[in-house]
Formats: sequence, structure tokens, C-alpha cells
Amino acid sequence: MLKEVLSITGKPGLFKIVSNGKNMLVVEDIASGKRMPAHGRDKIISLGDVAIYTDKGEVPLSDVFELVREKTDTKPVDYKKLDAEGKLRDYFGEILPDFDRDRVYTSDIKKLFSWYNLLIGAGYTTFAASVAEEAAEYAVDTQEEDEKEAE
Repeated sequence: MLKEVLSITGKPGLFKIVSNGKNMLVVEDIASGKRMPAHGRDKIISLGDVAIYTDKGEVPLSDVFELVREKTDTKPVDYKKLDAEGKLRDYFGEILPDFDRDRVYTSDIKKLFSWYNLLIGAGYTTFAASVAEEAAEYAVDTQEEDEKEAE
């Protein structure tokens, strides 16, 4: 699900892919529904490719969002209040206890909660891919690799 949700550097909010054209994507802001082009020169990151460092490796953002959703009962996180009280990192530690405190900055946690709030506000309530989605994605990746080897 998060593969289609994008963050574009320099543009506030999150976007979903509507279509693609020559040297650009047409994206739609998930909050306002406004469409705009995203060009090749823009730094575009799929949320499906983002992970959080832990002491044991990396945890995909979708799994972290699921943990946040379970903790907050699908409600937005008031991360600005938590940050003002100096409790933001402690709160995130309750959600993901083994996050790497040296490599995960406070700004990363704020961005994570900001993205979570945007997604909840846009009606997204499940973040982890289902087993069927993962199997379909694996099948597509395997087929592409087989085609490349055949060439």
C-alpha cells in the first residue's frame, strides 16, 4: 500500500501516483486531491522504501505505522505537544523500543508522525501489506528477474 504513496522533497504533504508521462509522474496530494506533475529532477521517495533503524537491523515504515496505529487506536499523534514537553523520543520508544537512538533523529520521528497523521486524515487505516499483496509483488519481481536473465 505504501509503495504508491510518495514524499517529494520541497513539496509539503504526501502524494499518490495517478499516472506517468514522459520524464514525469502525475501525482495527487492525498490531503487536498490537487494534482501536479513531479519531474525527474525532483527527489521522490516511496514510503514503501523507507525503514527505521533498530538495534537489530531495519524495520519497514509500514510495520512502524501499524505499531503507531495500534498504540493510538487509529487516531492522530499530537507530536508537536510531545516535542514541546520533551517526551517525543520516549513516546516513540514505547512504540518501537529497540529503535537506534543514535541513528534515528528527533526530526525523523517528527516526520514519521507527520506522515502518519496525513495518512490517517486521508482515510488510510491499514499499512502493512497483506500476505496476498506480498506474494503478488514477489511473483512480479521474480518474473522480471527471469525475463532479464533470458535476455
